[in-house]
Amino acid sequence: MRTAKIAIVGAGLSGLYAAYRLEQVGIADYRIFEARPSPGGRVLTLSSVQMAALKPGNVATADVFDFGPSWFWPEYQEQLVQLVETLGLGYYEQHETGDMLVERSNQGPVMRMPGYRSAPASMRISGGMGALIEALQRRLDPQRILTGQIVRRLRRTQAGVEVDTYGDQSGETTWQATHVLLALPPRLAQATIDFSPPLPDGLSRSWQQSATWMAPHAKYFATYETAFWRDQGLSGAGRSAVGPMAEIHDASIPNGQAALFGFIGVPATARRALGERELLALCRAQLARLFGPMAALPTAEFIKDWAADPFTAVEADWVGTAQHAAAAPQAATSGPWAGQLTGVGSEWSLQFPGYLAGAIDAVDRGIASLGI
Repeated sequence: MRTAKIAIVGAGLSGLYAAYRLEQVGIADYRIFEARPSPGGRVLTLSSVQMAALKPGNVATADVFDFGPSWFWPEYQEQLVQLVETLGLGYYEQHETGDMLVERSNQGPVMRMPGYRSAPASMRISGGMGALIEALQRRLDPQRILTGQIVRRLRRTQAGVEVDTYGDQSGETTWQATHVLLALPPRLAQATIDFSPPLPDGLSRSWQQSATWMAPHAKYFATYETAFWRDQGLSGAGRSAVGPMAEIHDASIPNGQAALFGFIGVPATARRALGERELLALCRAQLARLFGPMAALPTAEFIKDWAADPFTAVEADWVGTAQHAAAAPQAATSGPWAGQLTGVGSEWSLQFPGYLAGAIDAVDRGIASLGI
């Protein structure tokens, strides 16, 4: 049996930041178990080259786009901006200059109206949110990040917690840890990990009822040679009651690739019935209605449906709301799991549940609760 003082389940922002904080307090004996082939979790940054690969014959520059979280707000997310700046990352303001377009019904015309600027300003990280993941990884020992490892079972023992993992290449492996940090959404942890003995009923219910941010969402991206909408005095922002996208934004890279992206408002069950090819066609048609015929000819396009991602969503998320949920309790206060298991995923944050900043807040509180 292998051992580690701290076992971290999940190598998204929460898991990597948890390891970073552990090292700051002098604990290097940890292991991170990540089910996906690479770290990042819901932070998913794809390059325009990867997107263009889906369209034969196309050549695109290596700009990057965020298919998970896109923004943060330095004016009130102080812990996150401090981390971003400590890691030496730059950031820039979301483009919102110009008018916005609105579709209120499929019977009436597209309306053009004055746009508005977010207050406080929405910021994007230079190089995409994936730059934050990469910067944290560079500060950690790669041998302590085990990818392709699905945590199937946590068993409370006299010595601490046994962690059973499974990997396609390694098979079943058991680790002994003194404490486990759950760096994944509460609902996903409750649904996919076998806890022995079971979690307290109230805690288990609260985790199951805690909606996972991004899980019901799908995002569509389209790249272009130029941001032609800006030449028309448009911000690239759109709102629609017609769909399939309910909300659209300019995703262009400063001095780089032009792009639009939208949150698809069609429920996950309907998206599954439509199929990706039909959904792509509907998104292109919507952009053409709003921004004109040039919008129907992207150099590349891509959809990321988070509800179809088994390491993000469970069936309960397919019909869930897209709202940030109130934080569930981070840990059991009594019984065999008290003092052995702490939730540090973003949804456990009291300040910013579901947001990137929530991951930082939840980890800081979780590490502080360990008394180290």
